[in-house]
Formats: sequence, C-alpha cells, structure tokens
Amino acid sequence: MAKAFLAVAGMKPGMLWQEATAENRLRSRDVIKWMNRYLDEDIADSSYDDIRRKDLALPVAAGIVLSSAGKDGADTNDGTRSYALSPAMANLLHAYGESNWKDELASFLSGRSTLADQINRARLQSLIPVRFGTHELTFGPGDHNNLQKLVIEEFLPRFGQGSEVLYVGDAQDRFLFVEEKRLDDLGFFEISSGKLPDVLAYSQAKNWLFLIEAVHSANPITELRKRTLEQLCQPCKAEIVYVSAFLNRDTFRKFARDIAWETEVWIAESPDHLIHFNGDKFLGPYIPESKSPRS
Repeated sequence: MAKAFLAVAGMKPGMLWQEATAENRLRSRDVIKWMNRYLDEDIADSSYDDIRRKDLALPVAAGIVLSSAGKDGADTNDGTRSYALSPAMANLLHAYGESNWKDELASFLSGRSTLADQINRARLQSLIPVRFGTHELTFGPGDHNNLQKLVIEEFLPRFGQGSEVLYVGDAQDRFLFVEEKRLDDLGFFEISSGKLPDVLAYSQAKNWLFLIEAVHSANPITELRKRTLEQLCQPCKAEIVYVSAFLNRDTFRKFARDIAWETEVWIAESPDHLIHFNGDKFLGPYIPESKSPRS
C-alpha cells in the first residue's frame, strides 16, 4: 500500500516530499510498472486488480488518492481510469519536515474524519438493536443476527408463553447475554459448551425451556442435533421445546427434509404461524411415551 501510494505521488528513491505531485496520472498497470522500476518490486502485470482492490482501496476510501483522476465518474472496470494524489494531500506532503508541518497537518485534518472513524460509524449504523424486558443489546450486521432479533422480538411474544431470554449470542460474541444463575438453577448443561443453541428462553408459567436455532445457512434441529441436546439436557428441571427458526419459506424448504420430529418450525415472514413436526400435539415439550404417567 505504501509503495502504491509513493507511485501515485510520483516519488522515486532519493526524492524529497516537496516533490510529491498531484499531476501524476497512473493506471493500475502503470502503478505496477512504477513499483517494479523504482521501488524494488517484481509484480506481474496481470496483478493490476490487486492494485485497485487491495493496495489503493484504503487510500481511495480515505480520499487521499483519487480513483478516476481526470475522468470523473469513470466506471470501476474502465481500463483508462487513472489514479492521482489528491491536491490537498500533495500540499500536505510538501510541508512534511518543514517548520509549518504541524499547522498544515492540523489544517488538513480540520473538518475531516479519519477512515477508521468513517468505518466505525458505518459499522455502528449497521448494528442491529435488540430489546427484551429491560435489556437492550446490539448484534452485528447480517441475516443470521437479524433472524435472532426476530426470534426474540416476534416469536417469543407470540409463542413463548411469557418467556424470559436466558441466553443469546452472535457471531462476534457467543456469550453476548447470559443469565448463568437462572440456567444453573434449571439444571441446564455447562454454558461454556460449544453446543449451545442460538437462543435460550424460559417460560416459568409452563416450565418450558425453548432451545431455538436461528437457521440462515446451516444448523437446523435435525434428529442428530436433537439427540445431542436431549442427552445434554437430561439433568434439566424444565421441559424442553425445540425450535428451528427461518427468515422465509425458501430457506425453510432447503432444510425441511432434515427437521427432526417432535420439534417446531417458525418462519419469520409468516410470524403468526408455526409448523408442528409433532404427531400428537401442538406447541409444547414432547414427553416420550415411556415417561408418560400410567393410567
């Protein structure tokens, strides 16, 4: 990245920063030639896409390198588009090492936000807020986390029998929210286990513990997954309800053949309905016949 920046600025070994120019116009192939000729690189000419996508991506995003100098609005794949140092950046470089450097730097930064700040703001804007009870969390962006939000804010109020959320995680933090004492009181298995479902919620009124998988691209509750969870939940004092949640019917269709019997399916695009993979009852824990009270 540094060498690509020097190429765009027209800098060769031994030159002074005062010689940096905003008049250099280099296509990505020209940047490679400059780096090979003057900056001790040996880059294949066919690697020009790496210049655009990697080496100059951040300087362009930061506005210190112009990506279509002399040809405003040029398409990304336009082979004639060229890179150039922004005039403001060139002027700043001219001051480097001079007595006015700090003043020029302060002037350059005045009213500008750094690329890191811009990226962080974009990330914050894309975070997904999730509210339940007195709690408010933020998930990272993505369809999977958006589905978890819908499970908490749409599924549980409809079908959760007054459930309280006891555990939820996302891709960045598997233990984003955990009520460890409540789970321990229920006799739930070790919370640090890597086999946790995406959401755990408990209905005290029914003594039901919902084990919910938010299925975007993998991991519905299959027969094998259900068997594993049943074994782990044997000491649990609550009765278990297994739920596979999907954003839409198209995603559900991909996994329908794998869904375990005696489980529930909820589809977010039809939030008022459930699909029951139970043979003899509607929503609730499935109690095997061997455990049913004798008449």
